[in-house]
Amino acid sequence: MTTTAVLDAAVLEELVSAAVAAPSMHNTQPWRFRLEPRTRTVEIRAALDRELRAEDPEGRGLHVSVGAAAFNLRLAVAHRGWEPVLRLLPDPHEPQLLASVRLAGRSRSAGDTRAPELYEQIWRRHSSRQPFSPQPIPATLRAELVEAALAEGAVVHLPDVDEARRLLALTREAEVRTMTDQARRDESRAWIRPRAENDFGIPPEALGPQDAAGHLPMRDFTSLRPPMRLPSRPFEPHPQLAVLATPHDLRADWLRTGLALQHLLLLATRDQVRTSLLHQAIEWPDLRWMLRDPRSGPEHVQMIIRLGYGPDGPPTPRAAATKSLD
Repeated sequence: MTTTAVLDAAVLEELVSAAVAAPSMHNTQPWRFRLEPRTRTVEIRAALDRELRAEDPEGRGLHVSVGAAAFNLRLAVAHRGWEPVLRLLPDPHEPQLLASVRLAGRSRSAGDTRAPELYEQIWRRHSSRQPFSPQPIPATLRAELVEAALAEGAVVHLPDVDEARRLLALTREAEVRTMTDQARRDESRAWIRPRAENDFGIPPEALGPQDAAGHLPMRDFTSLRPPMRLPSRPFEPHPQLAVLATPHDLRADWLRTGLALQHLLLLATRDQVRTSLLHQAIEWPDLRWMLRDPRSGPEHVQMIIRLGYGPDGPPTPRAAATKSLD
């Protein structure tokens, strides 16, 4: 942990650089940051010019993305030696202000979310849309994922083979629907952008192949455009999934989902476990409801995470911290 007493421009840029490394739907990076110098508070607002109006009309995915960025910001503040004080939706009169992190006094304890090994993973975490090996995830990591979700106000379930098969069938149905929805197809395809030309979106080399057997429905960002599509490859026969859920389904729960999601992703990255997100069924209200496992009670599924061992995914571009600051 680095100790500092001065919040100057360089340190602020370092904090925001950590925050913007968080994942977001289609790498839209739907956030803006502003420092309130009087209270030493970094505020995170929604960047509505980068919202996904067809695929994320409620802003659920936007809130999850901002929650993940807030986790990174909190981690970076603690790494610098301050006590981070996180607030979600701090001002009901300003709905675009989604979260804030105040830099309080010297950090009193490390805690799981402030461990140095997690901070180091922020820039190593990349989504991998490649096939994984069938090697099982260790029980120790599985237990850590459960504890991490609880620490952020969410829960995570690790489904068995039969339940995973059911979840994948719903994800496949969502993928089929999206492929036949013109507005969603166009929106998804619009965020496939060459790396050299853009700070946002997903470069073609990061897309990954489709499953040759067709049982693992990876998102087809190309929207039926063969020149951009990679050849199909065989994927793992029994994908290992983690289901992230919350007890309620309010905006604050979506933000907590982002906090928990990023916590889980960094823990997995630390242990060389690759991850990718299966978000398709979340985007359709009826399918999202069907993702629930009645045995788990009246929870709201917010994200499905695929985990496994395999090649790392290529990094996706990020806007510079200075371009994300107001």
